[in-house]
Amino acid sequence: MNSTVLADNILRMVGGESNVVTVIHCATRLRFTVIDNRKVKLAELRALDGVLTVVCEGDRLQVVIGNRVAKVFHALSVRCGLISTEKKRGQHERAGCAQLMRWSDGLADITMPLLGVMMAAGILKGILIMCVDAGWLNPGRQRAATLFAIAESPFNFLPLFLAILCARKFKANLFIAVAMAGASLSPLGMGISAGGQQEAFSGLPFRLMNSSGAVIPVIVGVWLISRIEQVIERYVDAAKRAIVTPCFLLLIIVPLIVLLLFPVGVSISQAISALFSALYNFSPIFTCALMAAAWPLLLMLGLHQAFIVLFINDISVMGQSFLLAACGPAIFACSAMLLAVNLRSRNSKLKALTRSAIIPSLFGLSEPAIYGVTLKRKKMFLCVLVVAAFGGAMVGYGKNSAIAMAMPGLLTIPVFYGEGFITYILACSLAFVGSLGLILLTGIEESSLPVNWGESPDRENIAVRRPPPAAKPVSDITEQIIAPVSGEVISLAQVNDGVFSTGSVGPGFAIIPDEGRVYSPVDGYIASTYASRHAIRICSDAGAEILIHVGINTVQLAGKYFCVEVQTGEVVKQGQLLMTFDLLAIAAEGYDTVTPIIITNSEAWRSLGASEKPRSRSGERSSALSI
Repeated sequence: MNSTVLADNILRMVGGESNVVTVIHCATRLRFTVIDNRKVKLAELRALDGVLTVVCEGDRLQVVIGNRVAKVFHALSVRCGLISTEKKRGQHERAGCAQLMRWSDGLADITMPLLGVMMAAGILKGILIMCVDAGWLNPGRQRAATLFAIAESPFNFLPLFLAILCARKFKANLFIAVAMAGASLSPLGMGISAGGQQEAFSGLPFRLMNSSGAVIPVIVGVWLISRIEQVIERYVDAAKRAIVTPCFLLLIIVPLIVLLLFPVGVSISQAISALFSALYNFSPIFTCALMAAAWPLLLMLGLHQAFIVLFINDISVMGQSFLLAACGPAIFACSAMLLAVNLRSRNSKLKALTRSAIIPSLFGLSEPAIYGVTLKRKKMFLCVLVVAAFGGAMVGYGKNSAIAMAMPGLLTIPVFYGEGFITYILACSLAFVGSLGLILLTGIEESSLPVNWGESPDRENIAVRRPPPAAKPVSDITEQIIAPVSGEVISLAQVNDGVFSTGSVGPGFAIIPDEGRVYSPVDGYIASTYASRHAIRICSDAGAEILIHVGINTVQLAGKYFCVEVQTGEVVKQGQLLMTFDLLAIAAEGYDTVTPIIITNSEAWRSLGASEKPRSRSGERSSALSI
């Protein structure tokens, strides 16, 4: 599927342009903010060729594409105007969604464009240091000084880069933002800050501090400028605004920010670095092991962007980052997991997915591994975390650190040159070999645990399963199924859900219920219950697997209005009460209460005969299976 077609399909399945507040992209993902997550067709979105997986958290939707995410994003930008108005954005934010995810996404907008140039500069710096130590380069010569200047420039002028990106993000005056960031980088500002003397400004004591590497002051300062600009625009007409705004900001606001806010921001940056240093100094082995094990989890939650800002802050303040080095074994452990799955899996689509993700993962792009493979296989994910923690402990023991901001990978190995460099290489190598061996030894999971069809695993909707009891052989028999719910009988094609109506899950029928009681349609046992309590899967004595799913998208109620009367593994009789639910309350919340009854192992049965009665009463025969 080409990028344009994929973009069209994704946009349609997230509810159309009218349902999207914003969309951005990072290294492998499209990040949507949606207005109504009930309009998102998650199951169809996950099934798209070209989509690795989808992660949904409230109004935040992450569609994992892989390496061609930029092309798909470009196709989205060309074909529609997904640039939200401030009014639309403001209304949505007042609705109140996950603030932590919003901050993380905002940091991603600011830092992502910087990572490429910072990685290249870090690699160059590492190679130059290697060459100096090997005696191949004389640091006193002009050529070496020029190369080191190039390698250092992205870090020396980091405030200017941040000011430009923050001005775009916060819609502030670009030139005012750069002037603010450049004040302490000017020769005069650098000279005053080096002296460290305290002065007075309008009677207020201040000390101009060197903020050449500070991240927090610039971000907060540009954000403050953008807010003041909005106030000025509200009270000053357009004819005067072109003169009043820059004069007021440059003559009054910028000096206040540079002289008062910057020292506070630099102190906060230094305090954050000191906190991480204290944790590291307390126990380098434990701290690095914890960071390495946490990194895949942070990637999974999308919170790694916030830590990237902290890594940049560490390098800017201390000249190195111990915690960034600890993430290296985690990256290589994920890569080995992909190789193990590729070697052992019999699923051709899964093998193709892992084959395409192995190389990017070795170069630091681990999202395809986390979302496309690891997240769906808990045992393998645990193996990755254990091996990553062991590798992180080795990095901590060797006291290795990153000398520049670059995600760990094969290409960025020079960034970690210095104390403990050999230990770092050994840790990453052992993480790769250990993860590969452990997963091959414990076996791979060919498919993920079944999640309720059409809905998000982020709702803790993973089915609780048990192995079936001594299986009875399926023979030439007929399975009589009674109606589990009273109400109007309709075909699956009439169900307003793309997964059920197309028969993707399996054949069956649906009932529009008259009452909130569900009874067992067969003799058998409860094969699965769900944390959201809105669905039950039964395995009959004859071998039929039946899913009873109350309502469409009712997983979003998180168990509200539902009461399950049975437990997983419990033996039940035909006509036994399984579940009660508040029919009127669910309808009042705006959910469709239609209840599909699906045969999920239809391939084992020759035919399915359904009753032609337009209405059913619980306990009446509704269908029959034969083999």
